[in-house]
Amino acid sequence: MPGGLETSLRSSSTDGGGPLLVERRDDRVIATLNRPEKRNAIDQATIDALHLLCAELEAVPRTLILTGAGGVFASGADIAQLRERRADDARAGINANAFVRLALLPMPVIAALDGYALGGGAELAYAADIRIATPALKIGNPETGLGIIAAAGASWRLKEIVGDARAIELLLTGRTVTAAEALEIGLVSELHPADELLPAAHVIADRIARNDRAATIATKRVFRAPRDAHPAVDLEEQAVLFESPEKFRRMTEFLERKQK
Repeated sequence: MPGGLETSLRSSSTDGGGPLLVERRDDRVIATLNRPEKRNAIDQATIDALHLLCAELEAVPRTLILTGAGGVFASGADIAQLRERRADDARAGINANAFVRLALLPMPVIAALDGYALGGGAELAYAADIRIATPALKIGNPETGLGIIAAAGASWRLKEIVGDARAIELLLTGRTVTAAEALEIGLVSELHPADELLPAAHVIADRIARNDRAATIATKRVFRAPRDAHPAVDLEEQAVLFESPEKFRRMTEFLERKQK
C-alpha cells in the first residue's frame, strides 16, 4: 500500500446516508454519489450536498476523489425533476453553478468513473481535473435528444478537454463514447479494472500529497486562469513561491541528495 494512503487510512471519518457519501482523511476526501436505485441520477439533494462539500473543501483544501456507487458514476440529471423545470430554473444554473464551484476548488479533483457517466453525470466528470475510468465506462451528452442542451459545462469544458472538432461532433450527435475511445481522445487518462479503480485514484492522490501543497494550489490556479492572464498570473504565483520556506527546504534537500 502506498505510504500516503497508509497514513491517511489511520485518520478518517465517514458521513453515511444521503445522496453523497463522504469519507474524510487528513489529505483527501472521497465522495461517492449514492443513489444506486436511480443510477446515481443527479437531483436537487445531490446538488445541495455537493455545495456543502465544496464549502468544506474551500475552507480546508484537500484533494477530492469523486466516484459513484453501484458500478455507475451518474446516469445524468434526474429527468423527473428536470422535466418540471422552467425558464427561471434554467437561468438559475442549478447544476452548472455547482459544477463550476467544484472545478474551482483549490486542490485537485479526481473523478473515478465506472459505468454510465451521461448528461449531467458527464458534465460533473468534465469539471474534475483528472479523470480515470474502468473499461465499462459509457460517457456522453444525449441532451439534444431530450429537447435541451448540455448547459452545465459540456459546451465549454468538453472542447477544452478533447478539442473543438471532436467536442462539437459529440454534442451534436449525442452519441455515447466507450472507455477505449475516451482514453484515445484524452477524455480520461487511465483505464483500470473495477476493483482497481479507487486504489488507482488513491495512487494519484498520493503523488499529489507528496508535492508542496502551496505549489499544487498555485498550479491549479494558473492552469484555470484565462489565456490573457498569462504570463502575469504565473509570474505572480511564482514570486510568492520563490519566497516560501518550503521551496528552500525542498531545494536544499534535492541538492543534498544530489551530492551524496
